[in-house]
Formats: sequence, C-alpha cells, structure tokens
Amino acid sequence: MVCILFMALLLSQVSCEMNLDKYWMSWKMEFNKEYDSAGEEVFRRSIWQQNVVEVMKHNKGHHSFTMGTNHLSDMTAEEINAKLTGLRMENVLLDTNENFTVLSDSPVPDRLDWTEKGFVSPVQNQGMCGSCWAFSAVGALEAQMMKKTGHLVPLSAQNLVDCSVKEGNHGCKGGFMTKAFSYVIHNKGIDSDAFYPYQHKEGLCHYSPIGRAGSCSSFRILPYVNESVLLNTVVQVGPVSVGINAKLASFHGYRSGIYSDPLCDPRTVNHAVLVVGYGTEGGQDYWLVKNSWGTAWGEKGYVRMARNRNQCGIANFAVFPIA
Repeated sequence: MVCILFMALLLSQVSCEMNLDKYWMSWKMEFNKEYDSAGEEVFRRSIWQQNVVEVMKHNKGHHSFTMGTNHLSDMTAEEINAKLTGLRMENVLLDTNENFTVLSDSPVPDRLDWTEKGFVSPVQNQGMCGSCWAFSAVGALEAQMMKKTGHLVPLSAQNLVDCSVKEGNHGCKGGFMTKAFSYVIHNKGIDSDAFYPYQHKEGLCHYSPIGRAGSCSSFRILPYVNESVLLNTVVQVGPVSVGINAKLASFHGYRSGIYSDPLCDPRTVNHAVLVVGYGTEGGQDYWLVKNSWGTAWGEKGYVRMARNRNQCGIANFAVFPIA
C-alpha cells in the first residue's frame, strides 16, 4: 500500500514537471525569450517556476484581483524594481505651489474613463529602462494637448529621457514628472513620438523644433494624500501623473481585478504611472491607471487600483501639466 502511494506521488510529481516543461516552452515562445547560455536558462527557469507557484497560490485564495504570468515572470522582484521603476524624488520641490486652487467638490459622475473619450494614447513598453516618469509625463501632457488642439498626438518619452538631464532627471536611471514638465517649458516644446521614437535606452539629445508636437506653460502639484482633490482633478482637468509603490511581486504579476494589497506601503513610492479614470465594481471604488510595462501586463497594460485608501501611495505625489 505504501509502495502504491509512493508511486502515485512520484507519477504526480513527474506529470506536474512535464506540464511545467510544456508551459515553460509555450511561455518562452509567447514572449520571444532567448538566453545567452544553458546556465542562464536554468536560472531564469527556476525564477519563473517560483513565480508560477506564487501566482497559483494567490489565485486559489480570496482576493479582489488575480495574478498571472507575463513577460516579467523570469525576473525577481528586486530585478524588476531596479530596472523597470525609476521615480526619483531627490531635490523635488513639492511645497512651492502657491498658484494651485483646490477644485470645487461639485458632483462628479459615478465613473470616468478618459481612454473612451480619446484622450489617451496606446500603452507603451518602457523595457529595461527606468523611464516610467517620462511616460507618465507625456501621457498627462498628451491629454492636455488634445484638449487644446482637438488632436491626440503621442509625445516623445525618448525626448525627455535624452534631454532633461539639466532639469535633474537621469534618463534610464530615473526622474520625476515635474522636472520633465520643466524641461518642456524651458525648451519651448517637445517632439512627437513618431519624430523622436522610443529606443529603450538613453541616447544623445536631438530635439528638433521640426518635430515639435506639444508644449507646456506650467504645472500644478496636488495636495499631499488627498484623493478627493485627485478625483475632482481627474474629472475637471483630465489624466493626472502620480507616483505609486510598485515594489511588490503581487503588482509585478497583476493580471486583472481591483489591486488591493495590504502589504503595499503607501509611504514609499518608486514608480510613475497615469491616472486616466475611476469607477466602482462590486461596491469597491477604484482608480483606472495606465502603466508603461506593455499590453501583456495587467488588463491590457492598465491596472485598477483600490480608491479612497491611498493604495500604494497613489495620492502622495500627483501632478498635472498646463499646455
């Protein structure tokens, strides 16, 4: 009897490993994964397998969101945080915003999605470059230019990565949205993404007025941790650049639903994203947030984050430009 149970357990383990082998091969094919050596593949496979186990464990529980595998699944949380987040708060002035007028608490719609109104450009993939701050900034500015001109033109995140060093940004090593807006103000413009395309790495600055597609006259920083003001701003102004804590593996592997993880410390933010709307599902309020990790991540590149609890510090540092 013991022998039979042992054989059954052994066969189950072999079957599981065979299924994982098939899953690993299909996952590599789906995301065009190739490794420099057999040793590197073994290492990445072990990380991937650990992440698959965590995804399965999470999805068996009762949560407001599901997890899944994506193009980041062969990376550790530490690697993702080092390479795909880049919000740098150094020397950022957040208390010199005398001109900000708190928007009125007038009635707001139950839900709002600026993507449905044509104010949001397609989701991009920043790759292994800490340029989230640049994508967040151009996303907010694109919406304001749409309001101003009636045309949605994707703006160049690469222009910001390459050229806003004097303002205190560090290209793929990180930056902050206010410094990006300051660059556009001082430069008297920013090129379109079509004219100055994204390269997934830092390069020499080659901005040209010929490709100019956007402008910025100033920007406004929202009050610290005030989701009511953030809500009114999203309604009355449009998409807003924000910083969040994206350090957790649960965020890296987010697939769908309303992201709410009690382990996400709101006091620490390391990643810039764009709030493009809000709503309520099943009695739970959420923010609709555009990320820059490609469409294979989350809900086609978006995440719905719990609202009215400063989830992951989403209301700590919010800012919008004025075109």
